Amino acid sequence: MTSRGDAARSRFDRTTLAVVAFAVVGLVARLAGLGARAFHWDEARVGYWTLRYLDSGAFEYRPVAGGTFLPLVNRHVFALLGANDFTGRLVVALAGGLLPLVVLLYRTRLRDDETLAFALVLALEPVLLYYSRFARGEVLLTAFSLLAIGCFLRVVDTGSRRYLYAGVAAVGLALTTSGFAAVTLLCWALAAFLAFDHLRVRGDANPVATAERIWDDVVSWATPLARSLFVLLGVLFVFYAPRAGDDESVGLWNLSTLPATVESAFLGSFRKFWSVRVDYRETNGHELLPYLVDYAELLVTVSLPVLALAVGAFFYDRYLTGGRRPLLHFFGFWAALSLLLVPMLAEQFAPWLAVHTVTALTLPAALGIATLARVGRTGLERDRAVRVGAVALVSLVLVAQVGGVVATNVYGQPGPDDDLAQYAQPSQPLEPMLENASAAMERTNGPDVVYVGDAFYTLNADSDRQPPVSDAWGNRLPLPWYFERLDARQTSVENPNELVMVTGEPAVVVTDRETRSQVARRLEGYESTRYELGLWNREVFVFVKQ
Repeated sequence: MTSRGDAARSRFDRTTLAVVAFAVVGLVARLAGLGARAFHWDEARVGYWTLRYLDSGAFEYRPVAGGTFLPLVNRHVFALLGANDFTGRLVVALAGGLLPLVVLLYRTRLRDDETLAFALVLALEPVLLYYSRFARGEVLLTAFSLLAIGCFLRVVDTGSRRYLYAGVAAVGLALTTSGFAAVTLLCWALAAFLAFDHLRVRGDANPVATAERIWDDVVSWATPLARSLFVLLGVLFVFYAPRAGDDESVGLWNLSTLPATVESAFLGSFRKFWSVRVDYRETNGHELLPYLVDYAELLVTVSLPVLALAVGAFFYDRYLTGGRRPLLHFFGFWAALSLLLVPMLAEQFAPWLAVHTVTALTLPAALGIATLARVGRTGLERDRAVRVGAVALVSLVLVAQVGGVVATNVYGQPGPDDDLAQYAQPSQPLEPMLENASAAMERTNGPDVVYVGDAFYTLNADSDRQPPVSDAWGNRLPLPWYFERLDARQTSVENPNELVMVTGEPAVVVTDRETRSQVARRLEGYESTRYELGLWNREVFVFVKQ
């Protein structure tokens, strides 16, 4: 092997090992204390219905609960490792922690320092770090989106069919994680058009010649493209087909209902998505401008370094170096479009929306970091103290901002002033309550859990076993997740006077501030503890039999 070949191989090995090291750092950052924070209401809702799916075997797509990926996968995680706050977030944490490895697919389009910067951003960016420790589909969508783009780049660069199939499978998996996958695909289509148009304006692309080349590629790749379509449909079918459970109704493993299962997986799921995400929004929409302002403020607050570096890299390439990097422009346009489309199509404003724009900002920000490092390195080589000092100062400010967001938001118990925590996040641990409740259930012969009050009352306890459920059940969140883990028998009464009608002595009684004193007068031998089930104004009192 020549000395040049040895050097190239050495650079490849060093870069790859460094990327792997960033992935290890990302995993540690995500797994450390993963179960310390109590489940958010959304996490608890998905976790509860996953436990019900594990118990009954019945499951179907419900757009209001998000994508199907997390419940279907966590069903097996819970069966293997048990259900708790750690295992409930484990799949998302692993996806987020391993995310830096995806950058290896982009190496043909990036320099080594840019590749390392990309891995660094994916490992430690605060928004991605926080929501990698959260049982929602946003970071899963990030992972599959970046994986798909990387695979498609490899198809263009190497002509390998396996990357085509892998990329299409990643797109299919992305569509199972979140309703915002549709927004991502729309952003991709528009961003690709804008990136091409930029090349056309510069004279680097001829629309007619490009169209002819694309058509020739489609013809020559007809068979692989057809196979990839079957890959996409297969992934969607597996994840959107209903599960029948123990009965003979329509389900994935019931061959006698296969036509109905196919219809339910594709047409049925699309109808559900459209009715919830489109038809419902026509009469229950929101004003766009306030959402746009709030969204921009959120990004500036929690992701200012990534935002500033990405904007700087985009304009530096576009106006100072000739704009010859279409991948950078694709990601830049994707980010800009998401700034508009994500708030426009969101049902409610929440901090996790930032994940969708931050995902698109990661690669431009990485190029900004690499450029900043080169400027500093050049200053050192040429002994230009002012340049080196400026780079050092900018770097210090950016690192301090990232460290501040991570220290105040990602770890520790959340509070009302946290920028990344949403209102429905309990502000204190609930595992101690669960341990006390479990011990009490072994000592009593009545219902395991009784909810007291109008806010928590449901007509029939059995109706809480399958969706949809009443608003009163939602008011109990995240407690149903915790009690279901104990296989607790849960019921409710409308007012404290009805406690005498409960057969046996309940192990746990849950009520709110309005009825707390009345409940306390009717219970003897119970210890009452106050819990905040939200960041503010969401307190309950849990009475546990001693």
